Amino acid sequence: MVYGQIFHQRSSDDCFINVNVGGFKQRMEHTVLRRFPQTRLGRLLCCSSKEAILELCDDFSPSEMEYYFDRNPRFFCYVLNFYFTGKIHLADGLCVVSFLQEIEYWGIKERHLDLCCSDKFCELMELAEDKCWDQRSDEVQLSSVSSIEELSALEENIEMFEGSWCADVRRNIWIRLENPGYSTSAKAMAIASLSVVLVSIVAMCIHSMSDFHQVDVNEKKIENPVLTFLESLCVLFFSAEFLLRLAAAPSAKKFLCSPLNIIDLMSVMPFYVTIVCDIMDESESTELENVGKVVQILRLMRVFRILKLARHSAGLRSLGATLRHSSHEVGQLVLFLSVGISMFSALIYFVEKESQESELQTIPIAWWWATISMTTVGYGDTFPVTFGGKLIATLCIICGLLIVALPITNIFNKFSKFYARQRHIDLRQSKS
Repeated sequence: MVYGQIFHQRSSDDCFINVNVGGFKQRMEHTVLRRFPQTRLGRLLCCSSKEAILELCDDFSPSEMEYYFDRNPRFFCYVLNFYFTGKIHLADGLCVVSFLQEIEYWGIKERHLDLCCSDKFCELMELAEDKCWDQRSDEVQLSSVSSIEELSALEENIEMFEGSWCADVRRNIWIRLENPGYSTSAKAMAIASLSVVLVSIVAMCIHSMSDFHQVDVNEKKIENPVLTFLESLCVLFFSAEFLLRLAAAPSAKKFLCSPLNIIDLMSVMPFYVTIVCDIMDESESTELENVGKVVQILRLMRVFRILKLARHSAGLRSLGATLRHSSHEVGQLVLFLSVGISMFSALIYFVEKESQESELQTIPIAWWWATISMTTVGYGDTFPVTFGGKLIATLCIICGLLIVALPITNIFNKFSKFYARQRHIDLRQSKS
């Protein structure tokens, strides 16, 4: 005995149920609903308690035997048509995702879509899934900090000056150092900093040229005094800029943990450590016989000054963010290349090892050949000479193109989105 029969004696009304969907009322025959027992209304006929009924509908009136559903009444007309015809049609003006949610609620399967709507439904679902995938991808890429959050973080940093020492002076210095678009003086400071970075990079490049090398009376190489002066001047500027930023920063701990500030520190530290090493080297201590090599390594670290350009370039900052959020794609690229290189190096070795003219006589040499071939570099220092080796080389190059191209597309899309976001932040900052 179903739940409705507890309150009413059996009559002609027992063959109907009263359904109220968002104010739209309809009487429906049991025989119609029993044609689709797996649907929500069909399952109502099998309920034997009020609790079971309320699991399927939003409210129930035992006196009127009325089942209430808080759903879209316009869509319920399509549900009624389904019970009478056995086919469901797409609802006009209803999003395909909402349509799918509605038919899932009423227990109607996608296979009940009529032929006139099934193709259109599949097309709309594919389009919706693509948009959802792009949206989820954007959320993953930008999950760390959104544009609004970055701007609010800058505002929060400004608010942190309240109550601190020399708050007004430090705030004005901080804004001008962090936001080049704030005023003319801020732009001048940014241009000066960028110019010094470029001068330092040019001086480092010139220092490597033999035409500018000098020797002393003992034929020992010495530093070019002009280049040494330029480097010292640039490092002093970088040091003063770093100390000024540190002194004006609202939070020293947060300042020192910033990647750009770490780069600034790494660009000046080798200069001072080199000076200390030179002083210790002059003492001719036997324990410091390798100081010269240490100094050379520290001087090589001056290359970090190139990364200082990221502070003044939205493109470089976007590139860093892209690489940081593309670890999955980069990992896939390395994995695919590793598999391809291992496979083709072994194949080319077994094909070429019998040829006396071929240089691919060991697998390590074949690894080098496969690496430069799959990455389409092609130095030409090693190459196959047999017909079978050339066929393998052709496959290797084609596979390399495909393997490199697949993840590069995703990485480029991420870069475009990060660059657009960074430009938006810079524009908002210049207007503030």
